[in-house]
Amino acid sequence: MKFLLRAYTRCALLPLLLTFALLPAGSYAQSGKTFRTIVLDAGHGGKDPGARGKYSNEKDITLAVVLKLGKMLRDSLPDLKVVYTRNTDVFIDLKERGPIGNRASGDFFLSVHVNSTAGRRERIQTGTRTVGKGKRRRKVPVYKTIVHRETATSGTETYVLGLSRNDEKERAIGEYGENVAEEPGLLDKNDPMTAVLIAQYSQAFLGKSVNFAGKVQSNYAAIGRNDLGVKQMSLQVLANSTMPGVLTEIGFINNPAEENYLNSEAGQMQIAGCLFRAIKAYKNEIEKDRSR
Repeated sequence: MKFLLRAYTRCALLPLLLTFALLPAGSYAQSGKTFRTIVLDAGHGGKDPGARGKYSNEKDITLAVVLKLGKMLRDSLPDLKVVYTRNTDVFIDLKERGPIGNRASGDFFLSVHVNSTAGRRERIQTGTRTVGKGKRRRKVPVYKTIVHRETATSGTETYVLGLSRNDEKERAIGEYGENVAEEPGLLDKNDPMTAVLIAQYSQAFLGKSVNFAGKVQSNYAAIGRNDLGVKQMSLQVLANSTMPGVLTEIGFINNPAEENYLNSEAGQMQIAGCLFRAIKAYKNEIEKDRSR
C-alpha cells in the first residue's frame, strides 16, 4: 500500500470490542455460519505498482504471496473454494474488488498488501553560485533536497474496516442480500426490519474480521515477525464487500532487509503459511459452531 495512505487516525480496538460484547445474543447467528469460499485479493497490479522498494514493486510481491496461498488452500483444504480478484499482473479498480467476491458469494475477503513509510527529506548544500553585478556581486549557497526512502521500521499489521465507512458496507449487504442472507427473502427491501438485520450483519462481519485479524497477527508473531497489531482503517477495498474481511500488510518494502525477505521464495512461503494457518483456524471455528 502506498505510504500516502499512512496518514490516518488509529482507532483503539477496545471500544470496538465493547460494542460486540453489547450486541444482542442473536447477532452472531447472522451470517458467517458457513465458510465455503474465500476471496484472495493481491493488492495493486498492472499500471498501479503500489509501494516501491529499491528494486521491487508491491504489486509483484502481493501477487506471488496470494498465488502461493491459493495453492496451499487448494492442496490442503479442497472443500474451500478460492476466488482471486486478480491472478495476473492486471489493474483492478478498488471499487471492483469487493464486488468480484460478492458475485462469487464469498464468505471472507483477504487483501494482501506491502507497507511503506514516507521518505525523510533532507536539504543539503551542493555548492554556490554568483549573483548580482558590480559591488552587489556575491556568492550564495545552492541547495537541493534529498529524500531518504529507506527505513528501519519493520513488521506486520492487519486492518479491519473503520466505522466511518459502515454505511457503504450496509449498502453492499442490502444490494447482495440474496447472497448474504441464510434464508431466502430474509432481506426484503420492503420490510422495515431489514435495516435492523443489515446492521446486525455488518456488526457480525466486523466481529469476525477482528477475530480473523488476531489469528493472522498471532501467526506472524509465531515465526518471529514484528507484530504491529490489529487496527481499524476506513479502506475502500473492505467497504463494498458483503462479508467479513481484512487487509494485511506483510512487511515494509523500503526496509532493505524486509524487501529482500519479501522477494525471497522462503519469505513468501512463510507469509503464505501464516495466512493459511489463520484461515484454517478460522474455518475450524466456524465448523465447530455449526456442529453445536
